[in-house]
Amino acid sequence: MPVHPLDATKTFANASEPAGFPLLFPPRTKSSEALMAGASVEEKVTLASKVSAIEANAALDFHKEDAASAGPHGMKLDKHGLPLIPQPSPDPSDPLNFPQWLKIAILLQVSFLAGVGFLNWAVINPAYVPLAMHFHITTVAAGYQTAIATAFAGIGSFLWVPLGNTFGRRPLLLFTTLLSAVTSLAPGEARTWSQLLGARALNGITTSSFITIGAGMVTDCFFLHERGRAFGVFNVLLSNLTHIAPIAGGFIAQYVNYRWCFYLAGIVDLTLFVIILFCLPETLYMRGSRPVETSKPILRRMRLWGHRPEGKHLQLSDFWRPFQMVIYPSVTIPAVYYSITFSFATVLPAVTSATLFRLKHHFTTSQTGLVLGLGMLVGTTLGELLGGIVIDRSMYLSRKSHGGEVVPEVRLHGIWAGAILHPIGLLIWGFSWQYKTHWMAPTTGFAIMNFAAQIISTVIYSYTADCYKPQTPDSAQVFNFVRQTFGMTLGFWVIPMGTKIGYQFMGVTLALVEVVTFVPIIFLMYRGKSIREKMGAPTFNSRL
Repeated sequence: MPVHPLDATKTFANASEPAGFPLLFPPRTKSSEALMAGASVEEKVTLASKVSAIEANAALDFHKEDAASAGPHGMKLDKHGLPLIPQPSPDPSDPLNFPQWLKIAILLQVSFLAGVGFLNWAVINPAYVPLAMHFHITTVAAGYQTAIATAFAGIGSFLWVPLGNTFGRRPLLLFTTLLSAVTSLAPGEARTWSQLLGARALNGITTSSFITIGAGMVTDCFFLHERGRAFGVFNVLLSNLTHIAPIAGGFIAQYVNYRWCFYLAGIVDLTLFVIILFCLPETLYMRGSRPVETSKPILRRMRLWGHRPEGKHLQLSDFWRPFQMVIYPSVTIPAVYYSITFSFATVLPAVTSATLFRLKHHFTTSQTGLVLGLGMLVGTTLGELLGGIVIDRSMYLSRKSHGGEVVPEVRLHGIWAGAILHPIGLLIWGFSWQYKTHWMAPTTGFAIMNFAAQIISTVIYSYTADCYKPQTPDSAQVFNFVRQTFGMTLGFWVIPMGTKIGYQFMGVTLALVEVVTFVPIIFLMYRGKSIREKMGAPTFNSRL
């Protein structure tokens, strides 16, 4: 078996250097100096060239985390000596073989795009008061347009997932991003309330592709041991753009006009359209495909069309694939828990803050947007520090102790901090509104909720991707549908409920709902593996 460059560097390493650590510029040891001293000029040149080649290869491999070594029968191993999952093909067009910098570029683009979908819906949230005054409705009714956009986002992705799996992720995202820009600009030109609601519904449909297709592109590019961190980045950008939106929206609505909240979203959509047009390659790839002879595989994947895999045809049954994932507890149970915690952390403050901060603290639109955005932004960012890196480390330790076996349920044990802190944040939020404490109290409450929700989101997305990797877009659609459907309802009942029973009792009630829905997650921690083995894996899209 040929010696791998990383192993070859050990010959020149110091005795104190940890085994397996690749030295980019290894110092000459006493023995190597002796060899050089006793060698002829020709031998010295030969030996020096070999050392330079080894150093160059080590430098290259140091930046390619997944190319640690080759195992038996040509199996690719990661830097820890564990088999890569999934195994990359010899095809240079396989996204798993993309350079690491390109994978990161793809991750950042689809993560920003997913966050922009939420920005489209949330940028108007602090401006409910001027929006209500313009259309002569209540501030509670003004929140219905956000609820409608959210609801139609849950429906729209049933259309985009099968199209993306058949014709390619890239052309679909380009198409929906352009449509999103149009439907973001349209509400700013609406002359009646019904026109605005119609435009918001269409915007929800178009932006829904950003999340489900984006999640699929993450699993297209990253190996199992990288997915925790990758989905951590995906979720933190998805969430934080939602939180930045009200900061910008509050100032724009107060000092310019509420219409420019919609215009801003449209401008951002158009900007991203240009970026992904030139920078986002296609990642749809069928395992076992015949390699395409090309000297520029990445450039070939920048085409606008022609990405349909050989033998893949759109069928009516493809539109029902997400419903097939509902029968799997490892998808449905996490989807319900994630949707509840995400909605309470993001949608609940979004649909209540404009009303409550104005009534309780007499905040202006810009002040409301500032506290709403910063509170959630800080919580989400800090939550990610304990999210992806921790659960990837847990998976590595588990595989190392179990002979390389992959047990996705190991990731679920990283959820405990989020599951405990989220109800605490809800209680702080509810009691601080009821007893009119300092404005920092409710802000702290939803900051804690977002800290916890970020941990929960990263764990849940990584877990389901590990369980059913080929069906990740379909699982993400289940998540999206449940989250959007449940989140949409909050705008209709949270203010009336808090007014009627008191916000402290509403906080207690919602916290109990979270505790009850967490119990099945605990069940999956210890019985999820046996349930998955008994039910088997879905057979559709198995080559993705």
